[in-house]
Amino acid sequence: MIELRPFNTLGGANHGWLNAKHHFSFADYHDPKREQWGALRVWNDDEIAPNSGFPPHPHANMEIITYVREGAITHQDSLGNKGRTVAGDVQVMSAGTGVRHSEYNLETELTRIFQIWIFPRERGGAPAWGAKPFPKTDRSGRFVTLASGFADDTDALPIRADARVLGATLKAGETTEYKLGKNRHGYLVLAKGAVDIGGVHVNARDGAAISDLDVITVTALEESEIVLVDSI
Repeated sequence: MIELRPFNTLGGANHGWLNAKHHFSFADYHDPKREQWGALRVWNDDEIAPNSGFPPHPHANMEIITYVREGAITHQDSLGNKGRTVAGDVQVMSAGTGVRHSEYNLETELTRIFQIWIFPRERGGAPAWGAKPFPKTDRSGRFVTLASGFADDTDALPIRADARVLGATLKAGETTEYKLGKNRHGYLVLAKGAVDIGGVHVNARDGAAISDLDVITVTALEESEIVLVDSI
């Protein structure tokens, strides 16, 4: 099953400094049909104005993945971690028993991110943060695991969930596959471009909720940048 969730059907709010779209119920947006997808709880499409951002605030018991689409995001947390993550790269934060963090756009241009929250395998544990570059050339024509809760994914950023976050870039006409499995949940969003998945046309920033499918086959209709979450 592939359920298309067009960008213009998403919830959201424009706060001036932040223009946010929500694939799932979040903050003041509530849709009982879009509470989560497997272990995936949040997928926010955020545009953050220059020299603004999220001031220090707490989280606990959530795996939080930030995929930077344009610009850069600067992270600081109560563990003493600091880092700047640029377009195409990824940061992860395992909130564990609790952590405070801030995320600012300190650039002179708009920053666009996907912020993804996944329920952890179990509650608790020491909080942790990490970031890593993932050159788009390395994921040209194929899915590459960016963050993972599985030990075999040694090149990915670690998360504490039965899930993977993957990325791919495809040229127009290229096709790639990902083995999902019928007992798993896939959620796919394009940072840019347009693709066909099993006869379903997906445009940039649309969501595609995928289940009961052994293999996801993606064909690019134009040059595309793809992010996929595979969870229980």
